[in-house]
Amino acid sequence: MKLLTSLVRWMNIKRLKQIELFMEYPVEVQEETLSHLLERAVRTWWGKKHHFHEIRSVEQFQQRVPLQSYEEIAPYVERLRHGEKDLLWPGKIRWFAKSSGTTGSKSKFIPVTREALEECHFRGGRDVMALYMKNYPDTRIFSGKSLTLGGSHQVNQFSPDSLYGDLSAILIRNIPFWAQFLRVPELEIALLDQWDVKLQEIARTTVKENVTNLAGVPSWNLVLIRYILEYTGKQNLLDVWPNLELFIHGGVSFEPYRKQFEELIPSPEMHYMETYNASEGFFGIQDDLSRNDMLLMLDYGVFYEFIPMEHFDEDDPPVLTLGEVEKGKNYALGISTNGGLWRYIIGDTIRFTSLRPPRFVITGRTRHFLNAFGEEVIIDNTERALQKACAMTGAIVSEYTVAPVFMEAGKKARHEWCIEFEKTPADMDEFVRYLDQTLMEVNSDYEAKRFKDITLDKPLLHPVRKGTFLEWFRRHEKMGGQNKMPRLSNKRNFVEEILKIDGEMQAH
Repeated sequence: MKLLTSLVRWMNIKRLKQIELFMEYPVEVQEETLSHLLERAVRTWWGKKHHFHEIRSVEQFQQRVPLQSYEEIAPYVERLRHGEKDLLWPGKIRWFAKSSGTTGSKSKFIPVTREALEECHFRGGRDVMALYMKNYPDTRIFSGKSLTLGGSHQVNQFSPDSLYGDLSAILIRNIPFWAQFLRVPELEIALLDQWDVKLQEIARTTVKENVTNLAGVPSWNLVLIRYILEYTGKQNLLDVWPNLELFIHGGVSFEPYRKQFEELIPSPEMHYMETYNASEGFFGIQDDLSRNDMLLMLDYGVFYEFIPMEHFDEDDPPVLTLGEVEKGKNYALGISTNGGLWRYIIGDTIRFTSLRPPRFVITGRTRHFLNAFGEEVIIDNTERALQKACAMTGAIVSEYTVAPVFMEAGKKARHEWCIEFEKTPADMDEFVRYLDQTLMEVNSDYEAKRFKDITLDKPLLHPVRKGTFLEWFRRHEKMGGQNKMPRLSNKRNFVEEILKIDGEMQAH
């Protein structure tokens, strides 16, 4: 495999130069990206409707093309699913990623064009390796194989003209044949839709392989790791795969899970690398592993726009380009892509940590936040509060969800937390105190509502039994590597469902 490593390193030289170029000239590269997108789609039905051939600037593009939610593009997706071609992007679109996003219970089907696969998703995967090798030149990652834990849905047929499935399944079905030799498990196992059977088969077929890297959502990878340790009787994962050196993660914040991974993979040589790879496109990579942010990838056929969150719910919000954003502000992300999405509001929010080069952190969802009382709490706030509370009390959190407790006669409003602990805090009251205190430190609106307990009382915490959240996933038929628990909701349905399951488990 030394030959393979040398070959990959040689191929990376040109690509790393290209990445350095867009890091130095981000605005210019984004303007060029938009120009190419418009040029390629000029003869589509959408391009003709919005007169793409006349657009000469970003301002004209923004004036002529409306911002869109999934509900607004759904009728076009339906037409694409039934084989209509040259609608949003040239040609016929065969693949559709079934989104497991948390903006609602209704499934979303995202068009995945050949260009989106080759120029965005696959390029992103190659760049992960290029940037990792730049950080760690002596890596031996190609001496073994990658274990990617994907979703639980196979590729299914919409019609004779189109197929759908989890993005991970679509990627696995379309990767070059030679790449199959660098990954496990085999295709048939990777695409199994029965989660319990998939775990058994992955364990059976991979424990004797030389796995050097893992990829997937942290929570589901923990389930897999614990299953493999139980299957093998080993104490930690390095006893199974001694050459393991990298976990490529995304989908949810890694911080609540970091300590668990470090205990299960006890090695200072183990590295963790974040990516932002959604059904709609591959957007970010942690290019510097000494930092906790990601580089916005600007030459994947994606043009980015940013809506300041304080204006998000306005009828005509200001929409900024990359050259207009500021550090430290919270933005809703809009994209136009080589997958045929035009000014699409993806539903995620980000905050820039650097502008040249453009680096960012994911802060949450546009519709998943707590604002029942004007407190404007986002996922980034709760993750930081949990991190501090765990550090100060020795706790480890597996899963959580939060909802408001509304004012009633004689009672104050508050936030209700359901937390499944991997390791329970030594003092639960201290945990709540640090949680509350940190939220006040990172969110001035929350702090104002908590002032002298006038509007909000201190948080109410319910530690639930181990396995409660997994049972929630099972009941909602969301078992699998790409599904995520809604962290924050202004409605109480998720919290009440978790409490009900916990009560049932206690009764048995």
